[in-house]
Amino acid sequence: MTILQRAAPLVAAVGLGIDVFVHWHLAPGYDTVTGQGNPRLSQGQLFRVEAGLALLALVLVLLRRRWTAGLAFLVAGGGVAAVLLYRYVDVGALGPLPNMYEPFWYTEKTVSLVAEAVAALAALTYFFALRSRVDRTGTPAD
Repeated sequence: MTILQRAAPLVAAVGLGIDVFVHWHLAPGYDTVTGQGNPRLSQGQLFRVEAGLALLALVLVLLRRRWTAGLAFLVAGGGVAAVLLYRYVDVGALGPLPNMYEPFWYTEKTVSLVAEAVAALAALTYFFALRSRVDRTGTPAD
């Protein structure tokens, strides 16, 4: 494996760590943004769920397995998709989910987006690096 492929899980872990920090830090400020119906979820609760999933993916990607790289990609890539969707599209409230439309950028949002994008790319790089290792050796990387 190349140096880039060896560093990919660490880069993904750092990006996910930033994701954890930013979402956990921002969560209290979004506790009042709630959905409709029962149960009523707040955007702050969803930020805490994102932080928890990113923390789990961070720990697992360090195990250096193909499936953990895939999970890290899904968590980080899902974060990228969510922030871009709710930045550019007013989806509105969806059942218990609040309307998270926020049509502007601020430092923490930008830092989170960049960290998630870097983590997603690093996890995807590592995922395919492990795939090529399987192809070359004939034995599974996991």
